[in-house]
Amino acid sequence: MNTALLSALHEIETDKGIPFDTVTGVLEESLLAAYENREGAEEGARVVLDRETGDLRVTKDGEDITPHDFTRIAAQVMRQTFYQRLNEVHNAQLLEEYGSRMGDVVTGIVQQAHRRMTIIDLGRVEAILPASEQVSNERYENGQRLKVYLLDIREPGRGPNLVVSRRHEGLLKGLFHLEVPEIYDGLVEIKAVAREAGLRSKVGVWSNEPGIDPVGACVGPRGSRVRAVVSELRNEKIDIIQWDPEPARFIAKALSPARVREVYLDEDEKQAEVIVPDDQLSLAIGREGQNARLAVKLTDWKIDIKPESQAIEFEGEDEEWEPDEDSAMHRCRAVLSNGRRCANMALPGSLFCGIPSHQAQAAEFEGMVEGTQGVADE
Repeated sequence: MNTALLSALHEIETDKGIPFDTVTGVLEESLLAAYENREGAEEGARVVLDRETGDLRVTKDGEDITPHDFTRIAAQVMRQTFYQRLNEVHNAQLLEEYGSRMGDVVTGIVQQAHRRMTIIDLGRVEAILPASEQVSNERYENGQRLKVYLLDIREPGRGPNLVVSRRHEGLLKGLFHLEVPEIYDGLVEIKAVAREAGLRSKVGVWSNEPGIDPVGACVGPRGSRVRAVVSELRNEKIDIIQWDPEPARFIAKALSPARVREVYLDEDEKQAEVIVPDDQLSLAIGREGQNARLAVKLTDWKIDIKPESQAIEFEGEDEEWEPDEDSAMHRCRAVLSNGRRCANMALPGSLFCGIPSHQAQAAEFEGMVEGTQGVADE
């Protein structure tokens, strides 16, 4: 009785989570391949492991044809090909399991941190976090717990086959899904996300359920929910905005915290001209154009921002003046004449993370979270 072999196989079953029958099947296949490569091997032979005694035999048509040196062959196979083949089977099973989870957010532990790539231990499998999916201002240290987005599966080869990301917009959506019960239950929906990883993001949220404030749900009591997301993203600033089915309203909200006076839409070109008070122009555009750039990504509209003084100049021009056919201003006036505008969008004040800015708790998040409702409904 070969109890040592049985114990080793059961230990593999426990450690790797591979069914015992699969482990023994891989062993039998490996031993058969080794037998067939030896001189004098008979065709049609099978290798059988007795699950009760641990004895190994080579049989053909029910007859025992085990070579006298088969024990030596088995030991050699165990050292060389068996574990390699077992790892291949194990990896294939894991990749099949994780393949159905692409797009999920999972927690891993940094195993090896390098500039070009970082290896993340996900428990039963390793994943690679390539430089292209890392956030430039983040530093990863060995042993650090990290939430990552399951991005892709690579073709089998050397190293981990799973690719994860810290830059993908899906990470932000997944974190809100984990932190906000209303999103998890389907009561609140994330309609749009625009992200510049490590710097700032805008999230458009919506609810069809009466009585549910989607912005407030994402912020959470005293900002606890959005704070947890911000913390995981290393203090990335987040604007939480109420999505609106009316494009003009949504565009105005997307430019928050800036106040918007009017929005003119050219639906054919999917282009919007936004008028803001002069003192709100720099805020609407943002540092290095970031606020406007994120608003464009969030709404999927081209946005041209103009100060109110410039818009008044255009309105005061001679009414008999007719611009060229291809003039952008001509399109704007044509749209205006058709009534496709959303006027009086400005408000005297804005909301901070869905919380009135005069409330004391807002100060706790200032500088860390920049969630705003943008503008309220008329």
